[in-house]
This record gives sequence, C-alpha cells and structure tokens, in this order.
Amino acid sequence: MAHVEDLQHPFWDTNSDRGVQPSLTDQAILEAERLLNVTLPASLLDILREQNGGLVASSRDAFPTSRPTSWAPDHVPFDVVMGIGHGEQTLSLLDSPYLVQEWGLPRDVVLVSGEGHYWIGLDYRTCGRHGEPSVVWFDADDNSELTLAPDFRSFMEGLTSALEFDVERGEGSRD
Repeated sequence: MAHVEDLQHPFWDTNSDRGVQPSLTDQAILEAERLLNVTLPASLLDILREQNGGLVASSRDAFPTSRPTSWAPDHVPFDVVMGIGHGEQTLSLLDSPYLVQEWGLPRDVVLVSGEGHYWIGLDYRTCGRHGEPSVVWFDADDNSELTLAPDFRSFMEGLTSALEFDVERGEGSRD
C-alpha cells in the first residue's frame, strides 16, 4: 500500500499554521480513539503525524462530486483538516461529539473538515466503530448527505484543486 509521501502532490499548505495542533503522539491517538470510541483510519493518522491538522495545499483542496451539492454543482471544498488536540480556538477531531449533536448529524460520524453548515466526516454507520469508514459530505442546512469515497485513502487520492472546477466553468478563481 502506498504511503502519503507517495501521493503526487504535497498534502499540507506549509505556509500557514492555522488550525495546526501540537505534534501528534501515539498517546494522543490512543486517547482520541478512546474518547471517540472508533479506530481512526491509518491513512488519516499518517497525514496527521506529518502535520497535526491545518490548511490543505491548494492542489488538493476540493473533491469532485457525482451530483450537485449546496456548495457547487461538481465538487465540495476540503481546505482544512482538523487535527487531534486541544488548541485554543481550533476545532479538533475531539470536538466531533459536540459538533455532531450541535448540527444534528448522524451519531456514528467523526468530523474531519467543515465549518458548521457543511462537514466532511468519517462515517462509521455501516462499517462499525472499528471498521474502515467511508467519507461523506454532510449538509446541515438541507439535511442531506453524499458519500464521497469508500475510505479515507481513496478520498485523499481523489483530491484536486478547486481552481480546476472554476477553470472548467470559465469562471477563473474565486475572490
């Protein structure tokens, strides 16, 4: 199986420390999995060991969709990944139980990205708490969801630049 380093483009935006938690330790992973009562995907933990959350590189800040969402007709944003930790004013995977309740999302979900009205999460409803979760887009405003990928590795491999979608539509970049 390929490692994160083998992927074609860098994953993190190294020019920003927004959303970055302290370096990830094995103890922090064990504590997070205990608190969330899940086994987190190895591919997610690999990128969080490299950098514990933060902004995603612009070459990987969107995921194509098979149908329109409230965000766009052909993709969803993925500009930040929540790390594992307790940084001040920084969302973390550890905030998932609260956020799931606050936004009325399914219980067996761990959120990895989003900002209230929409989220991207690991969906454990089908695989069980210790299986390999699918990656799902949740829209809290219209109470909809869309499966994006069967697992986090496939999700990472499908990431692309949001600019590609704007260029395809002839819009140029967003302001």
